[in-house]
Amino acid sequence: MKKIILTGGGTAGHVTPNIALIDKLQKEGYDIYYIGSKTGMEKDLIGARGIRYYGISCGKLRRYMDIKNVTDAVRVVKGVFEAVSIIKKISPQVIFSKGGFVAVPVAVAAKILNIPLIIHESDITPGLANKIAIPFAKAVCASFPETLSYVKKENVFLTGTPIRKELFNGSKEKGFALCGFTEKRPTVLVIGGSQGSIKINAVLRQALPALLKSYNIIHICGRENVDKALLNTENYKQFEYLGPELAHIYALSDMVVSRAGANSIYEFLALKKPNLLIPLSRNASRGDQILNAASFEKQSISKVLPEEELNENSLVLNIIDLYSNRDRYVDAMADSNLSDGVAEVVKIINKFSKKSEK
Repeated sequence: MKKIILTGGGTAGHVTPNIALIDKLQKEGYDIYYIGSKTGMEKDLIGARGIRYYGISCGKLRRYMDIKNVTDAVRVVKGVFEAVSIIKKISPQVIFSKGGFVAVPVAVAAKILNIPLIIHESDITPGLANKIAIPFAKAVCASFPETLSYVKKENVFLTGTPIRKELFNGSKEKGFALCGFTEKRPTVLVIGGSQGSIKINAVLRQALPALLKSYNIIHICGRENVDKALLNTENYKQFEYLGPELAHIYALSDMVVSRAGANSIYEFLALKKPNLLIPLSRNASRGDQILNAASFEKQSISKVLPEEELNENSLVLNIIDLYSNRDRYVDAMADSNLSDGVAEVVKIINKFSKKSEK
């Protein structure tokens, strides 16, 4: 049987595209293994899928001076040795990386052992971990056409982002049951990312009196960010995080307000959900979400509200405008040539897996 190692972790965005590939890879005859961090969220997410999981040491990569850079560098080196030992034992035909800090030791180990490494970059510009890992890769898969001009490598392929197939099988009725809504009004799903967003959470809660006059609100607020004072608010439901239930929540939702992480916005596109994007500002990020949002706004797929302009009034007005023009956004998404990347990514994996078998 062919063997493949998947890697990636740190945030849900570095794990869920790997999860989306599992069924297809198994149908293609691959025995699947996963290398992640010892304590990251990927351990639980992958473990729930019955995939054999190996944890290694890893350190955070920083663009600034910090004493922790020294200790984390030691962890990265340790992780390389651990990854080499694991990869030798498994002896895969190919390794697929979704990025994140844990993927760096695996990329180095793949190069040492001469195992083909394929990297997927979700954002328009590569993050720091992928920048370090790309020189060790045989190929890079990209979600956005713009990425092709940023990655100076021979084998760069526009594949789109792998989307979990279960997201297409949600039930609106089950969504209503999860939320306990009794009024079948337009429903707005608000997502602050897997870690939550302090600013989006705060502004949304300020805007609730106005929004709840017309909409049901579902709020994915992040771990330990539930406001207990609002637990019994009619037509407002809070979740820290959603796993399999997310499909039903998507089915129920008429539109989405979200950060502009690449994996999330490709889910909105695949599901044809009108969306308002509030990308992380450059003060809090490297600006990747701003570029992602601008690309989708240019294609009329998304409406964008810069974080610097986010307040109670602007949020309400933008949600009203999005709902009023929802059909226009759905039509633009239907015409888009950006699609689910599962088949395209597996095609690239097969290509380099076969080369390694020769």
